[in-house]
Amino acid sequence: MSWTPDPRPDWVAAVNRGDAGPVVDEARRPFDPHLLMAEALVRQGRAPDDRAALGDDAFAEPLTLFCHGLEHEADLTVMGRWMSRRMILRLLEVRIQINDYLAADPGTLDEPVDQPIFVIGAPRTGTTVMHGVLAQDPAHRAPEGWELLRPVPPPHPDPDVRATDPRIALAGAELVMPQTVASGMLAIHEYSGRMFKECLSAMSFEFRSEEMVSRTDVPTYQTWYDTADLRPAYRTYRKVLQILQRKMPTRRWVLKSPAHLQGLPALMEVFDDARFVITHRDPTAILPSVTSLIATMRWAHSDRVDFAAIGRYHLDLYARSLDNLIDLIDSGRLPADRTAQVPHRQVSTEKLAAARSVYEQLGMELSADAEVAMAAYVDATPPGKHGEHRYEFEDLGLTRAEVRARFARYIDRFDIPVADDG
Repeated sequence: MSWTPDPRPDWVAAVNRGDAGPVVDEARRPFDPHLLMAEALVRQGRAPDDRAALGDDAFAEPLTLFCHGLEHEADLTVMGRWMSRRMILRLLEVRIQINDYLAADPGTLDEPVDQPIFVIGAPRTGTTVMHGVLAQDPAHRAPEGWELLRPVPPPHPDPDVRATDPRIALAGAELVMPQTVASGMLAIHEYSGRMFKECLSAMSFEFRSEEMVSRTDVPTYQTWYDTADLRPAYRTYRKVLQILQRKMPTRRWVLKSPAHLQGLPALMEVFDDARFVITHRDPTAILPSVTSLIATMRWAHSDRVDFAAIGRYHLDLYARSLDNLIDLIDSGRLPADRTAQVPHRQVSTEKLAAARSVYEQLGMELSADAEVAMAAYVDATPPGKHGEHRYEFEDLGLTRAEVRARFARYIDRFDIPVADDG
C-alpha cells in the first residue's frame, strides 16, 4: 500500500487556493535572505541594514541555503510558504533580542549549566515520555515551548506571573498551527506553548537544525547540514538556557531531542559535563513511525511528499548515527557512568521503573517527592489520548530483513528484541 495523508481542513484548502488575500500576499513574498533580515531588523526597531544587530555571520550561509530550498525545491503551498516565512522572521527577531539582552547583561554568560541531562534516543523510542517523566523531579527543569521559541526576556520568577506571560499564547499559536493544517498530526505528536519542548527550537536560531528539514524538503540545505559544524547551534542553545535561568533558581536542566544523535561530538564539546539517557527500540518500528511524523509535517507545508524517499533517508541517517553512538561508547568518549540505556518496552509500560533505572545508572538519588510527582504525571498523560498514530511498514518500500541488516550492529550491541515478520 502507499501512504495517503488525511485530507486537510476546508479552511486550509481555501487558503491554498488563494482565497485568503492578506495571507496569500504575505506568502507570495520571495524567500530572499537579505529582505527577510531587513524586515526582522525593522520589526525590532533597527535600521534595515544594521546587520551587526543579528550577531556574527555564522547563520548567514545556512539561512541562504534554506531560503533557496524553500523558494526552488520545497514546492510549498500557500500555507507552507506563510508558515515558513513566519518562522524565519521569528528566528531572526529573536537573534536580535538575544544579542541585545546579552549586551545589556553580560553576566548572563556566567550562569552555570551544570551536568544537564540530555534524552537522545532515536525518534519514536520513548524520548518524549522519558523526558516528561524526568522533568517532574523538583530538582529538575525542562524548557517549555514558549521559552525556547521566545526566550527573551527571562521568564518571571513568580509562577503566577509567569503563567500569564503573553509569549505563551504567541508561541502556542505557532506550535499548534501544523496540527490544525495537517489532520492527524495531533495523534502523532502534540505541541503547545506550555508543553516541554525539544532542543531543536533553540538550535534553529543559528539555522543549523533538523527543524528545517523536518518541515520541508530542501535537499541543498540537507546536503550542507549533514556535514555542518553544529557547535554554533549548541553554543547558542547554551546561551538560551542561561537566559532562561537568569531570574530563576538554578536547577538541573533536563533536555531532549533525537537529533542530538547526529551532533554528539559538538554537544559534548559545548556541554562537557552532560549526562545522557538513550532509549532503544526495534528499528523496524522506529522507521515507519518517524517517517510518518516527518511526512505529515511536510504535508502541512507541501502537496508533494515522498514517503518512501523520507524512509530511505532515515534508514541511512539513523543507521549511521547509531553506529557512531556505539563508536563513542566503545572509545570511552561517552563515559558509561554518564550514560543510561533504557529499552522502549520499559519506557512504554513501566515508566517509573524506567526512571528509577536512569537514576541508578547515572548515580543519582531519586527522592520520594520526585517519585510521587512522576507517578502523578504518568497517570495524567495516558498514551493515545489524541487518537491512534496509524502507519504501515510497507509504505517505506523496504523489507524488514533489509532494515535489520542495516541496523544489525545496533540490534546486537543493545540486545534489542525485533518483531516477527508477520
